[in-house]
Amino acid sequence: MFKKMPIILLALIGLIIAIDRFIPVGVKSVVYALSLSIKSVIIFILPFLIFMLLFKTISQLSKGASKFILLILAAICCSNFLSVMVSHQVASAVYNLDLSLAAPQGVEGLTPAWTFNLPKLIANNHAMFAGIGLGIFFSFFKQSTGQKIAAQFDKIVKAILSCLTLAIPVFISGFVIKLIHDKMIKSIIADYSLIFLIVTVSVFTYIALIYLIGSRFKFSNFISSIKNMTPAAITGFTSMSSAAAMPLTLLAAEKNAGKSSQLTIPLTVNTHLMGDCFAIPIFAFAVMKNFGMVEPSLITYLTFAFYFVMAKFSVAAIPGGTIIVMLPLLESQLGFTGEMASLITALCILFDPVITCANISGNGGFAMILSKIRRLQVTQS
Repeated sequence: MFKKMPIILLALIGLIIAIDRFIPVGVKSVVYALSLSIKSVIIFILPFLIFMLLFKTISQLSKGASKFILLILAAICCSNFLSVMVSHQVASAVYNLDLSLAAPQGVEGLTPAWTFNLPKLIANNHAMFAGIGLGIFFSFFKQSTGQKIAAQFDKIVKAILSCLTLAIPVFISGFVIKLIHDKMIKSIIADYSLIFLIVTVSVFTYIALIYLIGSRFKFSNFISSIKNMTPAAITGFTSMSSAAAMPLTLLAAEKNAGKSSQLTIPLTVNTHLMGDCFAIPIFAFAVMKNFGMVEPSLITYLTFAFYFVMAKFSVAAIPGGTIIVMLPLLESQLGFTGEMASLITALCILFDPVITCANISGNGGFAMILSKIRRLQVTQS
């Protein structure tokens, strides 16, 4: 079913757009509630999924795992910093354009027929560090026991991913209905087409280059890797949650980059965010131009970029979570006022479907690059 998922999701979205006017609001509300319920289940089990994946992978990687983890964390920081610096060039060009941005007008949003929220028993980052720590411990001191536990975890993870894959079409439907009902898609196209185009073209051109490098500039491999990542990207676009899309991201990354993705993807899901690295600086410069502020100097932007990268490790896995964390940074480093903060928050939330899609796509490309480096390490050793 995974191979046909891109066609299924695209056909589903097209069908919903075509028949939206004939769907009663009550039915929309029920489907949206189902989507939110599925999302709640995914978010609830995600820490356990992250823990099992990291434990299983690290315990099987033996003593070399700790070096690979440090490599991933260092690569995340370097990649985020490079993305922010590349986006600076685009943002500077945007500053010199004649743009006038206004805050999006409020629309009466679709409300779910019910709410179903499971408690979050453990934070994702706690699960991540627990999986890493115990995986390293068992790989050094209790390797045979670790292998047995890892085998059981592998069965559980496969069962969870299979179930979640089957639920994805229902999961997607509610969020597509929500986007159409709230007129977010229409607002994006009608009122923010230029800034939307600038952000989209710049970030996805950058991501495409990463996939080309990961595919060693072989066009057939490039197309195949993009096709594999499409279901996860569509899921991220409609749900506005990288965490919720992680099961599909993991499946796609394994096809493109191999088993090392079981370590890379859980570590990057909330920390490696290329979409935010491009969107926030570009929006920030556009807002500053609109409020008559002077363009920041390179030194000022470098300081902002450094703190921006560090702040990524505290981002919440919710729609608009990154901009919420970054607001104090925008105020302290770029001089944003309360009104400017409100505008950029509205813009980021409005464009969050595209930003999340880029985050997920970027993580897939990042996993491909890391797998090549990992294989090179193994070869040299």
